[in-house]
Amino acid sequence: MNTKKYTAEAIGTFWLTFAGCGSAVIAAGFPEVGIGLVGVSLAFGLSVVTMAYAIGHISGCHLNPAVTIGLAAGGRFPAQQIVPYVIAQVIGAVAAAALLYVIASGAPGFDLAKGFASNGYDAHSPGQYSMVACFITEVVMTMMFLFIIMGATHGKAPAGFAPLAIGLALVMIHLVSIPVTNTSVNPARSTGPALFVGGWALAQLWLFWVAPLIGGALGGVIYRWLSEEPAGVVEGLKTA
Repeated sequence: MNTKKYTAEAIGTFWLTFAGCGSAVIAAGFPEVGIGLVGVSLAFGLSVVTMAYAIGHISGCHLNPAVTIGLAAGGRFPAQQIVPYVIAQVIGAVAAAALLYVIASGAPGFDLAKGFASNGYDAHSPGQYSMVACFITEVVMTMMFLFIIMGATHGKAPAGFAPLAIGLALVMIHLVSIPVTNTSVNPARSTGPALFVGGWALAQLWLFWVAPLIGGALGGVIYRWLSEEPAGVVEGLKTA
């Protein structure tokens, strides 16, 4: 049992979900000083940067089932640890959504029907994008995310800068895809809010598991093929 690794993953995914979704639910539309799309994008990226430096040396700081699957597909993570990592990540995300609900529901006018940072397609896409468009977006964005992670954590990459590259990549991903799907690229992050919204959010949750997992695996496999030599089995966002 790697209890400390799983605990680190749960805490890290808690922080990503609480900080990222919390910025959307609490701060994005706040009158006059709302942080907007750019602020939410930065919140998600910064959550990864801060946790990568905090727990990268403990668990690799995946914080995302698609990252875990992608690293395994790329030969960087042992397959036997995929399931416990994913379970820990989902637990962390659900705990974050629960705390966010407690805090957000303390304000007058709070309404779960507004979405609670859930991901969706068709009528529940921020820009009313079709299911096909949303599926393609999630696959491609997650694929590129894993491609960047694989490259930034390669043995020949500059040491210590991986968290910055990966965090900035997540910022860019959100800047492009928030209008399309509200940006998932992370099944755990999608699951937490969906459990509280229920209804349509749970009915559409399948896409935000299937598409990111496909994209993550593609990104890992493509970079593994492209790289001149394997970097060996590592756990993810090592900072040194």
